[in-house]
Amino acid sequence: MEDSSVLAGRVALVTGASGGIGSAVALRLARAGVAVAAAYGHQAAAAERLVEAIDDGGGRGMAVGADLRRPEAPGELVDAVEDGLGPIDILIGNAGLGRRAALEDIDLETWDAHQAVNLRAPFLLAQRVVPGMRERRWGRIVFVSSVAAFTGGIVGPHYAASKAGLLGLTHSLASRLAAHGVTVNAVAPALIEDTGMLPGSPEELRSSIPVGRLGRPEEVAALVLAIVTNAYLTNQAISLDGGAYPR
Repeated sequence: MEDSSVLAGRVALVTGASGGIGSAVALRLARAGVAVAAAYGHQAAAAERLVEAIDDGGGRGMAVGADLRRPEAPGELVDAVEDGLGPIDILIGNAGLGRRAALEDIDLETWDAHQAVNLRAPFLLAQRVVPGMRERRWGRIVFVSSVAAFTGGIVGPHYAASKAGLLGLTHSLASRLAAHGVTVNAVAPALIEDTGMLPGSPEELRSSIPVGRLGRPEEVAALVLAIVTNAYLTNQAISLDGGAYPR
């Protein structure tokens, strides 16, 4: 097991766990001895396969469905996880919606859906789990943002705004929770394979990446693991993009 002295016996909620990044993060945490709740929106079969893999590896997991566009869903999700696994020590806010659209084509429904999944749901989840973390004086929150939060990206302003909002949420929570043993950070990936959100073909995109290839979900997971095992790291937004967007 990895970092078992730090993470063994902890409980994590990973949203968007049926996708490439979420699945890789869930598996990495499980290998470190964490009981993992794999939350999914629509891909129940993928989440169940993930939990089977966790169980087969000697870990403990559960799959939980939630439509994060519903304002009640985050609370229901936390209740289900705490009933099944126990109090949540680690929150990985990874679920994301990213439908490419030009400014003039973004209607209110599209705007609201992106804010609901990408920003409102992570806020509501944190609102629910932070009191317990603070009381136990241990907690880790990692929000999965995007390089679009810094650059605007190409998906559209609806997406970029929601991902930039996560950075503000990170800084606000981190500054208030550091003294209570709770760290809050964000990761900002870009051009990661197997996510279904690439803005072009892999062949076209490789030429724009200094390291010459797309990132892998496992590399995002490795960064998340490093963050949650480091009690001195908080209030940071860390880009992971192969050097494409230096800042």
